[in-house]
Amino acid sequence: MTVSAEDYLAVVTETIGRVSASQREAVGRAADLVADALRADGVVHAFGTGHSEALAMEIAGRAGGLVPTNRIALRDLVLHGGASADVLGPLLERDPAVAHRLYELAPVHPSDVFVVASNSGVNGAIVEFAALVKERGHGLVAITSAQHSARMTSRHPSGRKLAEFADVVLDNGAPYGDATLPLPGGGAVGAVSSITAALLAQQLTIEVVSRLLAAGERPPVYLSANITGGDEHNNELEARYAGRIRRGS
Repeated sequence: MTVSAEDYLAVVTETIGRVSASQREAVGRAADLVADALRADGVVHAFGTGHSEALAMEIAGRAGGLVPTNRIALRDLVLHGGASADVLGPLLERDPAVAHRLYELAPVHPSDVFVVASNSGVNGAIVEFAALVKERGHGLVAITSAQHSARMTSRHPSGRKLAEFADVVLDNGAPYGDATLPLPGGGAVGAVSSITAALLAQQLTIEVVSRLLAAGERPPVYLSANITGGDEHNNELEARYAGRIRRGS
């Protein structure tokens, strides 16, 4: 295998096919969990740190996605919690204590469900957040790399990992280290976890919508804000969840 765009495309194509086939049943179970929460007037909260924040952005607040969704991010400590921007940094995701503040700042209702993403599944904030979500009685879908997580030691005091708390685990199929094309001097290039996590997020959303349609319900789905009538459509749906979903941060 060479280091080329063509080889990367081949790896991505193979990984997408493998993830789609292996995770089909789990995606269905996750969709059942989310659809049940929506029927109970719940909201989907999505949380990820580092590059896994892209998963939360894929779930919450985009065209073709579900309206009752909210993105949780480490910067909520600053934007909504009044903390100094100095607290933000690459090691913050390893601090279990921040999970409690993030949950406290989120507009959470008892019927809400959570989708939490972490490629390694071992950092303190993510693991503590997952533990807190389950302690409070919410449904939890985890998106992680089974291969990467298996080779890691937890950074949480409990020694546990994200997947151990989840009701449903979706494996993003990424290899240990995420990158896929080996380099001659060591290391690798061409990460895949963001691509497969986006795939799983979209498949989950589509399966939730499929279940709502099958039940004769009208799915609350966003139109693009950049098409005629998009703002009006979206504002009407968002009004149903006023104070429970955040946009623009």
